[in-house]
Parts: sequence; structure tokens; C-alpha cells
Amino acid sequence: MKSMFRVLAIFALATPAFADSHAAGDADAGAKTFGRCKSCHMIANGDQVIEKGGRTGPNLYGVIGRQAGTAEGYSYQKSIVAAGEAGLVWDEESLTKYVADPREFLREFLDDSKAKSGMSFKLKKGGADVAAYLARVGPEVAPAEADAAAAPADSDS
Repeated sequence: MKSMFRVLAIFALATPAFADSHAAGDADAGAKTFGRCKSCHMIANGDQVIEKGGRTGPNLYGVIGRQAGTAEGYSYQKSIVAAGEAGLVWDEESLTKYVADPREFLREFLDDSKAKSGMSFKLKKGGADVAAYLARVGPEVAPAEADAAAAPADSDS
């Protein structure tokens, strides 16, 4: 019985470490997987094109740390704008979940069974890698900036 408790204790202690080590994506693998995203998306910082791609979807430069539905020059569906207004700021975890099933993600986030996404493509595998890649090629986002972007606007101003 003691050995069973030891095994369970070791497993309980190791599980969070294993989960943490596998939660973050591989940016190098994400650079390759991004090839599947390029038909709709590009990554460009002004005139500096990092990844040439389509313009059907928004430019993904700086997506990590940005409020959902706010990329300049792109006309978003109502649901993604509503998610941003409700506090959705893209981080690697939320973007990974979104790309796996955009419509379902928005339905859960907004608690709205009618929510829709303009993105019909589902990236079932490699989403964490793509998110890590987008974080690497985007501007550095300080944790305080991401927290401030996620906080509701002050209504006194």
C-alpha cells in the first residue's frame, strides 16, 4: 500500500511539471505550420513583411497581447469584436484554443450558441506552435501591458 501511495504522490507532483513543459509551443515548428495559415494571413510590421501571405484574414503581426477584433484595416465579424469588447486579449493559450475551433471557442467565450467566426479553418494540431511563433515574431509584450489591455476601460475619462 505504501508503494502505491508513493507512486501516486510522484505522479501528482510530476503532472503539473509535465503539463507546464508541454503547454508552450515550439516557435520553430510554428514557423513551418504557419504555412497553412498563409493563404489567408500575412505577418507584416508596416513595410517590413515577415511572412508574405493572403489578406482574407487580418495581419497577425502583434496579435499576441492585442484585444481580439481590433487589427487595423480589417473588418471583423460581430462575434470576434464582441469577444474583444468582453475582454478577450490574445495570449498564446487563448489563440491556441481559438485556432483549433474558432466558432466553438467564440460560443464558449461569449456564452452565445449563435456566435460565429469569420475563420472556418480549424488547426487541430500545431496551434500552440503557431501561437509561439506569432509571439516570437511580434513586438515584445510586457506582462503589465497585456494585463492593462485585458482590463476594462476606465469610464471616468
